[in-house]
Amino acid sequence: MQTAYPRYQWLVLAGLILLCLAVGSIGGFATQNSIDTWYSTLNKPSWNPPNWVFAPVWTLLYIIMGIAAWLVWRTKDRIGPAMLLFFAQLGFNLLWTLVFFGLRSPGWALVEVVFLVGSVLLTMLAFLGRQKTAGWLFVPYLAWVSFAAVLNAAIWWLN
Repeated sequence: MQTAYPRYQWLVLAGLILLCLAVGSIGGFATQNSIDTWYSTLNKPSWNPPNWVFAPVWTLLYIIMGIAAWLVWRTKDRIGPAMLLFFAQLGFNLLWTLVFFGLRSPGWALVEVVFLVGSVLLTMLAFLGRQKTAGWLFVPYLAWVSFAAVLNAAIWWLN
């Protein structure tokens, strides 16, 4: 569906992608101070991915999230419940990183990641109701965040 402002739609797409990448960058600052110091000392399960995997996966997911939000924005219900859920899950996404790596608290991050997974699921369902492709674009994100939740639980358990 076309927007009433088609010439601005590409700016909105760029803005949403940049917003998602900015959230990732802010989280990255908290992460980089902990990776080589605190995180490297933690006991991790054997299936923990190598550190270099996380940045490219998250970058791709943030880009996909921005595209999905843009597809919903292009519908007639631009700033409805689906978009509010999108911004809420983005906040929970950043909060998890700040709690896990910034505060170095796997236990509290485990509590927080429940809210993150729930908000991603609710956003995906809301997006499916507004624009099917946008909802399906959230499937890899939900899978990765669910994996992160299990990994967070294992790290908390092992430490």
